[in-house]
Amino acid sequence: MDRIGYRLNVIALFGVSFTLLFAFAWQFGFNELPCPLCYLQRAGFVACGIGFLLNVRFGLAPAHYGVAILGAVGGAFASARQVFAHIAPGTGSYGSPFLGLHFYTWALIGFVAAIVFCAVMLLRDRSRDRPGEEPDAMGGAATGAAIVFAVLIAADIGVGFAECGVGPCPDNPTGYWLFGTGKMRD
Repeated sequence: MDRIGYRLNVIALFGVSFTLLFAFAWQFGFNELPCPLCYLQRAGFVACGIGFLLNVRFGLAPAHYGVAILGAVGGAFASARQVFAHIAPGTGSYGSPFLGLHFYTWALIGFVAAIVFCAVMLLRDRSRDRPGEEPDAMGGAATGAAIVFAVLIAADIGVGFAECGVGPCPDNPTGYWLFGTGKMRD
């Protein structure tokens, strides 16, 4: 088994989990509700993370990187759409910046980094040289990464439901639907 590739995928899964966790921390710490495009970006990170999780659980495979790339491309489209919506002078922005950039800009950078990571991993892939090699079992770090990732997915679904309910999310959310705070629809 490609131990380096396996470890890099565990690190990538932790990176995606950290990104989602940081978004939650910022959301609740600064009371900044995610917009519909923000949720699409989170979904892109989740799909990207699922590709890395598949690599960690079932062994490195081009199809798993394909899942990660498709998730990153979808998220990149959503974040680029938001960047372009706020790039012209006078259009304002959504949310407060972190280290001088808004989260949708950071998301675009993260998605491009994930695509480049997958491309590099595919270039170094030698799975055809070792047919049938799969990991024996997930190690402690990989299991931890998988659990953290699964908890964050569940939390994201729960928070999304609390904010939007079963209908579309408001463009500029001001509260949570489930708790009856803020306006519900634009």
